[in-house]
Parts: sequence; structure tokens; C-alpha cells
Amino acid sequence: MGTGGTEGNEHLTSITGVILIVLLAVLGVTILRIHQLISIHLFVGLLLLGPVALKLASTGYRFARYYTRDPSYRLKGPPPPAMRMLAPGVVVTTVAVFVSGIVLMFLGPSHRQAWLGIHKVSFIAWLAFTGLHVLGHLPELATLVAGRAPTLPGHRLQGNAARWLALSGAIVGGLVLAIVLIPHFAAWTASGAFDHRGDH
Repeated sequence: MGTGGTEGNEHLTSITGVILIVLLAVLGVTILRIHQLISIHLFVGLLLLGPVALKLASTGYRFARYYTRDPSYRLKGPPPPAMRMLAPGVVVTTVAVFVSGIVLMFLGPSHRQAWLGIHKVSFIAWLAFTGLHVLGHLPELATLVAGRAPTLPGHRLQGNAARWLALSGAIVGGLVLAIVLIPHFAAWTASGAFDHRGDH
């Protein structure tokens, strides 16, 4: 994706993944004290939409180029079989977590009902799939984030500026969305918002 060929695409996917891990760790902390940190939970969840979209785009691009028989991507080969088996689960649960979260934000605590259950179940499933996905990519993560092709030691990848620009744009996009939607947090941050059956 962008310049840098297959290694550039893999680098973009990896640096985006690192940002996602950091933001998801923050989101995880808010879950532990959701009543007190609901506004941060909502804000970070919306902020994540930009990097998540970029991650799906970069991996989807590799998928499309490989199966449309682009020579460089065919030479690179597909991800390991275990990662390919996990991929659909990661994508489906990611979409389910974020869609259900956004719906809940707009519905408010008094109308959450089934959506809260969907959000919780999809989050647990997402955590399992994503945890295995991250563990499977740990060996090459440090090398790729550093912007070095693993097959060419010491070789600096081309197009680093474009990739960092794409990542910055994704983060800014998520940030703008989160700021714009702050007024919709009110129902959840109001006193007594969690005094309904089925709260977190």
C-alpha cells in the first residue's frame, strides 16, 4: 500500500497495529472502572475507528493484491495458515464490537437492552481472536516497526513519510470524530446512567 511495495504495506500494517495495541490498552483500563471512566471509554473507542479502518485497509489491500495475482505479492506469499484462519474472526468481531458500541452510544443507557449483550459477547470474542493474532505477529513486529525489511538486513524501506502520514491522518480522523460526537456522551455520563438493569 503506497510506496515501499509489499514490505511497505507490511510496515504500515505493523506500525498501525502498535498504535492500536496502545490505545486498546487504555480502553481496557477504562473497562475496569467503566462507571467512572465512561467518557474516556467512549472517546478512545471513537478515536480507535481511524487506526482500525487503516489496519483493515492495509491488510485488505494485501489480500486483494495477492488474489488478483500481483507478481510482487504472489512472490511475497500469503500470511501463515494460522493467521489466515484467524483473520475472518478478527475482522468480524472487530466490526461487531465497534458497531455495537456506536449504537449503544446513540441509544443511551435507558434503551441499551440487547445491544449491551452483543457488545459484551463480541468484545470477549474479539479479545480472544485479537490476542492470538498479536501473539502470532510478535516475532517480526519490532523489525517491521523499525522500518527495515526482514529479508534485507540494514536496508531502509522507501516511503516511510507516506506511511507515517497515512497513520497520522487516521489518528486525526478518529480524533476529530471523537470530538464532534462528545455531545452524545451526555446520556452515559449523567448521574444515574448506570442505575438500569444490565449495567456494566
